[in-house]
Amino acid sequence: MPKILIVDDEEHIRFLYSEELTDEGYEVVTADSGLKLLERIDAEKPDLIILDIKMVDYNGLDLLQDIRNKYYDLPVILCTAYDTFKEDMKSIAADFYVIKSFDLTELKNKIKMALETAVPAKP
Repeated sequence: MPKILIVDDEEHIRFLYSEELTDEGYEVVTADSGLKLLERIDAEKPDLIILDIKMVDYNGLDLLQDIRNKYYDLPVILCTAYDTFKEDMKSIAADFYVIKSFDLTELKNKIKMALETAVPAKP
């Protein structure tokens, strides 16, 4: 079962995504900030990350760059309530983008696509 790491500072979003994705058969772990995110990725070894862009303590686009520098092949879905992120060149490093919604159909579809096209991790 694929493991998904959800990084979002909003507790209700983490809870909603976690419940829905667990029901879909995914193993879900969450983080409420970008603090020590790379170490968390090392420990959890997720197959995919769902990353909020605008968090209180971290800029998700900067975190995306950090992730790409160390884990180039790890799929990342940017999830945000704003569509202005597309104007930031840092956002091109993401595999997919999703505008936050309580209807998770688009997010679930992007997760499936990202996992299907992901490069298998090296043993």
